Amino acid sequence: MTRRILITGGGTGIGLAVARTLLAERPALVLVGRREQVLGDAADELRRSDPQADVTTYSCDLTDPAAVEGLAATLRQGPTIDVLVANAGGNYGVGATGSLADIAEAWRADFDGNVLSTVLLAHALTDHLTRPGARIVAMSSIAALRGSGSYGAAKAAVNAWVLDRATRLAPEGITVNAVAPGFVPDTQFWEQRIADDPTIVDDRVRPIPAGRPGTPEEVAAAVAYLASPDAGWTTGQILQVNGGTLLGRG
Repeated sequence: MTRRILITGGGTGIGLAVARTLLAERPALVLVGRREQVLGDAADELRRSDPQADVTTYSCDLTDPAAVEGLAATLRQGPTIDVLVANAGGNYGVGATGSLADIAEAWRADFDGNVLSTVLLAHALTDHLTRPGARIVAMSSIAALRGSGSYGAAKAAVNAWVLDRATRLAPEGITVNAVAPGFVPDTQFWEQRIADDPTIVDDRVRPIPAGRPGTPEEVAAAVAYLASPDAGWTTGQILQVNGGTLLGRG
């Protein structure tokens, strides 16, 4: 039976890698993001790799409650959602210094861009998730457990939301988990920073026991497990994918 899979931030980086990975099951794939052209390019790529791919795209500001409600109303006209991968986000407040107003703006930007972009759509679609069997996978970060300013705090908030939703939705047969990547340079998240300072790569790789950075495909593989029908007894977990940079915690 074809599953309906929704991926936010699905046009580039890890989100697109998740789409490529899950495309193997021939789902009804829905990509959501801010930029129409980027989403269109991603959909074209997926259709080139599989001419029978069923890919739909929607441009939406996932931090805007009205826009999210409009998107949810459109999505509710179709089949229920079997998998929601809440991948949209970014480091919007990086390096914020200066006035208190500037710092406040940076913290709000990271909260909106990482927490609201996850929470609003998931809540708007709660009643349209397949029961039992739906999977919610949020994108966290190693920064949530390492201390990393406003970005780390925002991802820690995502973790807390995952634990709450996992408890609330488990009786309905819905799992809620997060994947927390370490250093994955082949993404737009890191692209400009590395261009500005190429030494970042060596600095970030040096403390990784595995001796190398991760790839979007490796993160996508972790998402694919948590999104799979076989993962029905795995919920409320923050899966670290970081090459051993941060070891498991009991």
